[in-house]
Amino acid sequence: MPATTGEGTARLSRPRLDRPSGVRAVAALLRSCHPAPAAAVTVLAALLAVAVGLAPATGAVAVAAVAAGQLSIGWSNDRLDVRRDRAAGRRDKPLAVGAVRPGTVCAAACSALLVCVPLSLWCGPLAGAVHLGCVAAGWAYNLRLKRTVLSWLPYALAFGLLPAFLTLSLPGGPWPPLWWSVAAALLGTGAHFANVLPDIEDDLAHGVVGLPHRLGRTVSAALAALLALASCAVLTVGAPGPVTPLGLGALGGTLALCLLAVAGPSAPARGRLPFLAVMVMAGVDAVLLVVAGGGAGVAAHLAP
Repeated sequence: MPATTGEGTARLSRPRLDRPSGVRAVAALLRSCHPAPAAAVTVLAALLAVAVGLAPATGAVAVAAVAAGQLSIGWSNDRLDVRRDRAAGRRDKPLAVGAVRPGTVCAAACSALLVCVPLSLWCGPLAGAVHLGCVAAGWAYNLRLKRTVLSWLPYALAFGLLPAFLTLSLPGGPWPPLWWSVAAALLGTGAHFANVLPDIEDDLAHGVVGLPHRLGRTVSAALAALLALASCAVLTVGAPGPVTPLGLGALGGTLALCLLAVAGPSAPARGRLPFLAVMVMAGVDAVLLVVAGGGAGVAAHLAP
């Protein structure tokens, strides 16, 4: 999955490029991998693996493959953006302040990618190819697509194919139901629009002009909320069978958050409210995605 960035960017008047060493360099290297989103995607993969019933050994390898892929995407993102981060005075970026060497981060990204390949293929040729496609989408975002109108596409592909990687790792290699993958793709695309909100002006100043940047903060905030709501709706009403109380409550809650993000008080499109509201909605969607994976709708689809 494409790496995401956190909120609350700090600035430096002049980047300090010290020579890193020892434990500090290792810690800085770990901070360079975008640890929060990498951990979130890996945990989501682990929960989905349990939900679909992967055997412990296969599930562990699949989760390790996802973790390696996320590390490679995160490290490559920071390495490719080092000049822009230095120009922007990013204190929160270890490469920008010289806490870790660019060559070290590049080697880490390539090593993680090399580890990801056999781990992915161990889960089966088709499953491995699907997951490596997810990782390739993340690298394509870092290398080029983040600056184009197609910046949303890697997120949609990577999140949408994550359930397929896990179900294809099951005996018989079944594909997941379409509604489950569509919900995951909507969740990932919404996360992309939300992710740019904290740093949209700085990104524009340094030449990053993805689709959210072209649409502007207000429209991007609204789209992020609507996409998260759409993901919840698909998970709630798209699955076979009656709507559950959990799904109905989640849908009502995400609808309220969507309205708050789009039309809340104090001009929320210029503040933190849309970002925080969409992050909560994304968390609810992730829970529903896992619950759906263990529910009757997906189980019936995966049954031989």
